Amino acid sequence: LGSARILAVDDERDTCEALADMLSAWGHKVEIAFDGHDALRKANEFRPDVVLSDLAMPETDGLWLLRNLKEELPDCPVVFLTGRGTIDAAVESIREGAYDFIVKPLDTARLKVCIDRALEKKETMREVQTLRRRLKQLGSSDLIAQSVGMRKVIELVEKVAPSKASVSISGESGTGKEVVSRAVHNLSLRRDKPFIAINCASIPATLIESELFGHERGAFTGADQRRPGVFEMAHGGTLFLDELGEIPIELQAKLLRVLEEGKLRRLGGKVEIEVDVRVLCATNRDLKQEIKNGRFREDLYFRLNVFQIHLPPLRERRDDVPILVQHFVDKFRGDSGKRVSGVHPEAMEVLKNYDWPGNIRELRNAVERAVILCDGELITREHLPPDMAGKSPERHTFRLPFGLSLDAVEREYILGSLQRNGNNKARTAEVLGVSEKTLYNKLNRYAAEARAQQAPGGGGGGPLGGQGSDGAMGAMGTNWFVIR
Repeated sequence: LGSARILAVDDERDTCEALADMLSAWGHKVEIAFDGHDALRKANEFRPDVVLSDLAMPETDGLWLLRNLKEELPDCPVVFLTGRGTIDAAVESIREGAYDFIVKPLDTARLKVCIDRALEKKETMREVQTLRRRLKQLGSSDLIAQSVGMRKVIELVEKVAPSKASVSISGESGTGKEVVSRAVHNLSLRRDKPFIAINCASIPATLIESELFGHERGAFTGADQRRPGVFEMAHGGTLFLDELGEIPIELQAKLLRVLEEGKLRRLGGKVEIEVDVRVLCATNRDLKQEIKNGRFREDLYFRLNVFQIHLPPLRERRDDVPILVQHFVDKFRGDSGKRVSGVHPEAMEVLKNYDWPGNIRELRNAVERAVILCDGELITREHLPPDMAGKSPERHTFRLPFGLSLDAVEREYILGSLQRNGNNKARTAEVLGVSEKTLYNKLNRYAAEARAQQAPGGGGGGPLGGQGSDGAMGAMGTNWFVIR
């Protein structure tokens, strides 16, 4: 870790000077002090990276020095040297914030490792403070970024927000399209009015018209009262339509009319209602290709695609990973009451080098998991998801037992693909070559089957194949085939 400034403190002059000689021989710059007052004065002048102090000293002992150093140099790690008779005091010093203690007679190898780790922690905490300063400079915006690509995105958001133009936001699932849409709204003249966001892919085709435009009582079976749609709810404000490409082609003409005329008619209604809504939309589909395939209206595309913003995937903006990680660490630490303050450099390297198929959503989940598991100040590699840093080729294989029906094979393959893609449904659907709606329908069916199995008399097995389809996964027989 190179040369460091170390303050050595001991009331026995010979011991202190011998300690200083050894530390100097290791390449460190050393100052010495013979009591607590002298140490505190020299610490303010010398600004040490580490303080190495005897614990039992007359008048001003090590604990007195620790308490005063915390006020003057809160980020400076303190390591105590203690005799066997003062172990209880050494343990108390750890509770009060000392980095570590070493029992005399001195084990020089342990001391060297301890100093190296203390310096490593100080450097990590310095990086944490730097990241926090950058987060503070970004203000309250949810657009947390320092990479070149994302700075360009932020510039586009700032330029288009004050206008009335419709904005089309593209990018892979989990890249933060809704966050960008909220930023556009919050920087616009509509910021004091409602912001409504819906995911069109998660709404059944039979209900999406009612969700968008509302319905009157009796409009269809089950419509026992009048209900406004999201356009009415967003009146005066902003409506964000995520996964726009999932809106059925037969409904797109009605959507276009509402956008052009600013009027709508609820399902089953006779009266036209005026609405003033700025529409933002997002999709990870290629809408130009959808137009060629006859699944999306060209006139609707041009109406909504006035201004385009493309979000790069996280793997193309790795410079943003550290600052996003620190943002989530601070968030989840506050939520959980943990004392986690940052990420160990080795763990941060793993996070920066990972490909993040689930993008920021997957990063957020990984950090939340790590904060829950971490009992110390720094998240380490062992707190990260097991497959994140793995190098085994088994990560890219999927094993199934012989004897499954084709339906069961499909089920296990879909669920396995979903897990491998970080629960990213859009990416999983793309890999499987099916629409997101098809994937949602299959997952809903699997969940219903699992609930039926768990019901009394419904047979064994956990939710979503805990026991395995048809019980075959639970059998774990010796005949397997592997899908790569």
